[in-house]
Amino acid sequence: MKSPLPKVLHPVAGQPMIVRILTNCLSAEFEEARVVLGHGSQLVQTVIEPFASMVQKQINIQIHQQKNQLGTADAVKSADIKTLEGDVVILNGDHPLISIVDLKNFIADFREQKLDLAVVSVELNEPKEFGRIVRQAGKLKAIVEAKDAAAETLKIKEVNTGIYVVKADILKKYLPQIKNENSKGEFYLTDLISLAIEGGKSVQALLVSNTHVAHGVNNQEELAEATRLVYKAKNKQLMTNGVILIDAATTFIEDTVSIGAGSVIYPGVFIRGKTAVGPFCVLEPNVFISDCIIEDGVQIKAGSYLEHSVIKSQAKIGPYARLRPDTTIGKEAHVGNFVEMKKVNFGAKSKAGHLTYLGDADIGEEVNIGCGTITCNYAADKKKYKTKIGDRVFVGSDSQFVAPVEVGSDAIIASGSTITKNVPSGDLAIARSRQENKTGLASKFKKKES
Repeated sequence: MKSPLPKVLHPVAGQPMIVRILTNCLSAEFEEARVVLGHGSQLVQTVIEPFASMVQKQINIQIHQQKNQLGTADAVKSADIKTLEGDVVILNGDHPLISIVDLKNFIADFREQKLDLAVVSVELNEPKEFGRIVRQAGKLKAIVEAKDAAAETLKIKEVNTGIYVVKADILKKYLPQIKNENSKGEFYLTDLISLAIEGGKSVQALLVSNTHVAHGVNNQEELAEATRLVYKAKNKQLMTNGVILIDAATTFIEDTVSIGAGSVIYPGVFIRGKTAVGPFCVLEPNVFISDCIIEDGVQIKAGSYLEHSVIKSQAKIGPYARLRPDTTIGKEAHVGNFVEMKKVNFGAKSKAGHLTYLGDADIGEEVNIGCGTITCNYAADKKKYKTKIGDRVFVGSDSQFVAPVEVGSDAIIASGSTITKNVPSGDLAIARSRQENKTGLASKFKKKES
């Protein structure tokens, strides 16, 4: 990978490869997952442990260490195989395209054929360095590594994906018998196949049509290709369910996102995290959304950036608006161009048209926020305070609210005011210095400049 980051932590469509695989194991209803760590184990562990704690009620995730890098069989052996029971699926941490459906199908085929051991295989037009599946009368005879294969064997297009399904008892019996009599002095998991066949066990290669299960990531180019394929699959799913993508090739939506039918997504949109978009929304070009709830009929105009926020139905955001975490925009509200909000409850049908910053504020319903308004939430004591504005308040342009301060419903704030005291309901607040015109004084300044 030519990166200081361990390979399995490289993200594919927003998720580290290892987390993506573990998430699919969880969704496929595996009882437990044993992760064997080698290179960069400490860093990988810091990612896996929080995930394991979060899902511990659904799946038991254990971490094991491979002390020395002595091959794939040694890695599996490091997972405390003596305590394994039932059917075991062996996966590689750098195969991020294996889906929940794939995992369920592997197990279903294994059990349906009443096998003791199976390797998952695919047919590739260009097998390259993959190990070849050699069959005899349709049954698996051997797996031959490309570097050891004869010219005739290299013509075989069916290859080993490195994915195995095996009964725990078979693994316990034959794994310790694998020897490292090869040029690298390593223990190869592929040798498990020949040992089980020699032992008269039911062994087969499960040929699947989904070639993506063989997609391993070994460099940045393959990582980018894996990410592209994940986005492509997600977009296809969304379009099948009635979402309108103007240009799917330039739209990037992570697996964890849901979007309602009839919503229109323009090119350049990036949606990530646990974002939920309702039906009949419009997301214009170059919008970025992370971990937001967007209700039905919302319009997000071009260039807007939203994170950890809630936008209620029929609201309009942007263009070029920024909503920072813990912000809620009410129904039919309007947040215009170059407006930034952070920790704001913005009431239904309220408007902030342009060039405004609102932070740590509760804004009522049907409030008009004039251009250039600022809530000054950060005080000299280095603490942040809240501004509260009631319903139907009219705030004139270029106004500042020095928190903590409250404005009652139906009040008016005159343009250019700096509000430092509470404003009762129905009052007009004017907080600016009186204008004075100095007769003829402008000409004196002009003479000095010349």
